[in-house]
Amino acid sequence: MSTAGLSIIDEVESAIRTGSPEKGLATARRVTDLFLSSAGSFDDEQIALFDEVLDRLIGTIELRALADMGARIALAEISVQLAPVAQAPPSVIRRLASNDEIRIAGPVLQESARLDDGELVKIASAKGEPHLLAIAGRWWLKEIVTDALLARRYPSVSRRLAANPGARVSGHGFALMVGQAEADPELAVSIGVRVDLPSELRRRLLRSATDAVRARLLSRAPPHLFEEIQSAITAIAVGVEREMSGVRDFEGAKRAIAMLKATGQLDEATLLGFARQRRYEETAAALAALSGSTIEVIRPLMQSLRDDGLLVPCKAAQLGWETTIAVLESRFATGAMKPADLARAQDHYARMTPENARRTLRFWQVRAS
Repeated sequence: MSTAGLSIIDEVESAIRTGSPEKGLATARRVTDLFLSSAGSFDDEQIALFDEVLDRLIGTIELRALADMGARIALAEISVQLAPVAQAPPSVIRRLASNDEIRIAGPVLQESARLDDGELVKIASAKGEPHLLAIAGRWWLKEIVTDALLARRYPSVSRRLAANPGARVSGHGFALMVGQAEADPELAVSIGVRVDLPSELRRRLLRSATDAVRARLLSRAPPHLFEEIQSAITAIAVGVEREMSGVRDFEGAKRAIAMLKATGQLDEATLLGFARQRRYEETAAALAALSGSTIEVIRPLMQSLRDDGLLVPCKAAQLGWETTIAVLESRFATGAMKPADLARAQDHYARMTPENARRTLRFWQVRAS
């Protein structure tokens, strides 16, 4: 470690010995800045050293944070800074994640890759609704975590999980959400357009849904589910129910896109054509190839009712706004996005940089695998 780094470590010891709150806060910020300046180059031993000293500093700050707004703000800032860092000090991340103040815990709960499933389950079982909502917003969640979240029966948490296509849900978890959806139209729409919802539960959802909910489901259904949902609604109306497959095979699309790429025919214009024709599988496969990602990452983004996630691979591929609109709208069988939604998405897209988009995609790829 550099001389400056060793100097700060000595400063940490001094801050802890003297017990000065102001010195502790200032030192914690300096140590965090030092770590972030070279986070990708530290080895395990150096990370462990940062983990030890920051954990001790934050422990002293937490005692003061109960009565000091400035201390709480400082911890929240550190949480925001460390949350997206893959090599963040693990003990520090766990300490921040378990803090009762959601402004402190929220950033790492929603984003940090340092939290494993066991830690997320523990927090989901013990903390309140705001902490559960933060966990439910993580792009990738395994069934063991979503089961723990759904067991608490918070409607807001169920809605966020249903709208998060990167959250894997067990059959038991889906059954809980479908039961809640009978009295929750927003949840019914979000869960009804999920391709991983078991067919039996989709029929149960449609049977209990109002005409207004069924209409909203059809308006938001991706092309590969539109006909299935429409047929099921018709069958329910006449008392005859049919099996719904609900699963799409992307292998053919992946082979076709690989061939186009190999022959130099895959470009933005090709993707635009697929998107305008609402060829869902080809659009997803082409976007994955052009953005340097995979179907495993792109598919849940295409299935999401949110727009912000799908903007990331579009920016990574440096697509024009016309093509990006077509990709966003290709998720739905009919209709265009509302002007207000398009304006919001365009503003978000304009502020995003290709470098940050590619970095985010790489991070998601690690999580997905």
